[in-house]
Amino acid sequence: MRTRGKESEVPAPDRPWDEIVPGLWMGGHEFRREAGGLESAVVRDEFDLVQTLLRRPGHGPDEDVEHHVWPIPDGPLDGTQLAGVIRLAEAAGEALDGGRRVLVRCHHGYNRSGLVVAHTLMRRGGTAEEAVRLIRARRSPWALHNDLFVEYLRAGLVTARLLEDLAE
Repeated sequence: MRTRGKESEVPAPDRPWDEIVPGLWMGGHEFRREAGGLESAVVRDEFDLVQTLLRRPGHGPDEDVEHHVWPIPDGPLDGTQLAGVIRLAEAAGEALDGGRRVLVRCHHGYNRSGLVVAHTLMRRGGTAEEAVRLIRARRSPWALHNDLFVEYLRAGLVTARLLEDLAE
């Protein structure tokens, strides 16, 4: 995996989550407080749909909130994992079309969640470059620092999935 910085050099975000486009939020499980310490980002009922790519007990959401869990690594993905990312992006888009508030989250809310959010944006007519640029502007310059995920987006996730399936 090629990244723009080693994981230990990647700072925690200043906020638990950020709105990328109206109704579509991207976040993580922890964020940095003004005093510099880390705080858990716990979701209650702020969102109608929460998509979790790295599950941590005690981080919500409430029981009555729709919750999709699809754990994936912050590294190379196989065809099945990419298919799950595609399905999450489809579900996020459908929820947005229905006027629902969607949170996509992972550890810091940079890479895994960025992959789903970017694919959601691309399915709505944007390019990979536009999606990455918007996510970095709204969430953090560290968002999508996993260059492999950016390459997946540029190739198209459906194409990347087919290539991964052929390689297996």
